Amino acid sequence: MDIVEKLLNGSRLALSRTITAIENEYDEASSIMRKLYPHTGHAFVLGITGPPGAGKSTMTNQLAKAYRNIGKTVGIIAVDPTSPFSGGAILGDRIRMNSLTLDEGVFIRSMGTRGSLGGLSHKTADAVKALDAFGKDIIFVETVGVGQSEVDIVKAADTTMVVLIPGMGDDIQAIKAGILEIGDVFAINKADHDGADKLQMELNMMLDLDAEQKDWRPPIQKVVANQGEGINELVELIDKHYSYIKENGIMIKRRHERAKTELLELLRSSIGGYITKNIVKTGRLDNYLNDIELRKNDPYTVVHELMDELLKK
Repeated sequence: MDIVEKLLNGSRLALSRTITAIENEYDEASSIMRKLYPHTGHAFVLGITGPPGAGKSTMTNQLAKAYRNIGKTVGIIAVDPTSPFSGGAILGDRIRMNSLTLDEGVFIRSMGTRGSLGGLSHKTADAVKALDAFGKDIIFVETVGVGQSEVDIVKAADTTMVVLIPGMGDDIQAIKAGILEIGDVFAINKADHDGADKLQMELNMMLDLDAEQKDWRPPIQKVVANQGEGINELVELIDKHYSYIKENGIMIKRRHERAKTELLELLRSSIGGYITKNIVKTGRLDNYLNDIELRKNDPYTVVHELMDELLKK
């Protein structure tokens, strides 16, 4: 029985090894994904994003417990900054979700961003597919929380939840950073702190400006995640949005755009891999650069020739 059969038969070890192969770009990763792909497309993907320190991991932990209480199986991809030494994730969200690790219905994996500036690892989409094929009902993708480039989460999720907290000095910081536009649901964490009502009012004002252009008006839920307060109400809002996008054909459109983005990303990655293997590592790039510097050639001609070579292969 190969690794794909084992994964489809419920082996957590096979799932873990598959994600490792995906993350490290092992030779067999592409073959594994080809076999898994027909078994994907069933899970609901929830993106969880927001500024650093907003309590996203605590929120994810509580939401996972809430979904387990209603019988849903859960997968969690926690995208962390990459260690400059090992290439692995350095924050280790699994440590902060210890209470879930003994639950067979939950699978947690931390992934490093690997240089991606959008808050997501380039391999996150494939890891989500592996969890989907494994049979998880809902998959959380918790992003690193880096501000403006956080918009990548839209490409990976069916529903995007933005987590904010009061008292960060500038309550509209996250809105200025551009994540107001991507939120389907907003959660104000640490709502027992001063400034929560002010933040909610400011969010409502900003959302009202755009309300006439949208059928879905993103709701705002105040939460105290470390106490579990407001979590069940938040789950109801998330499920309400999920029903909305299914009933209005929005989920089909989002998944179409996701497939388009992933296909283009795979094409870019494959072309980049070919160039690295056949142009950079062979020394041909240095030869091209010397000719360009001496004006014996130009970068436009070089690119044209390399594309011709690539397409002929």
